[in-house]
Amino acid sequence: MPAAVATIGYKAKTQGEMIAQLKAAGVETVVDVRAVAASRRPGFSKTILAASLEAEGIGYEHLRGLGTPKAGREAARAGRTAELREIFEAHLAEPAAQVQLARATELARGRKIALLCYEAAACDCHRAIVAERVCEALDLPVEDL
Repeated sequence: MPAAVATIGYKAKTQGEMIAQLKAAGVETVVDVRAVAASRRPGFSKTILAASLEAEGIGYEHLRGLGTPKAGREAARAGRTAELREIFEAHLAEPAAQVQLARATELARGRKIALLCYEAAACDCHRAIVAERVCEALDLPVEDL
């Protein structure tokens, strides 16, 4: 069992910086928890990111069902973290999200994962909620990279 579940945001990073940080932390698989795995930032859209991670020996899995609904993304952009949490908690109660949460937990059981989203600070992002749930299930701490 890994020592922690990591989270990482790429808002203030280049792809190379992020990959170096993941490798230094011993991350084996990146679990992308964006609803839309596309980015205006070079190197962070799903296909190129997955290929770049694979080239560095890091796995990639996109769990779209753990992404924030549009209203939650809007709340996050506006800095309304409590509203984001409320919207995402309701989303996370849905069956499809529960299936994906179980998948994230299973991935974390066998290797060190990093939950990936855009926001720089995990406390401003729904990935913190996903990390809390996975860590509760596995009795692991969260490591915000």
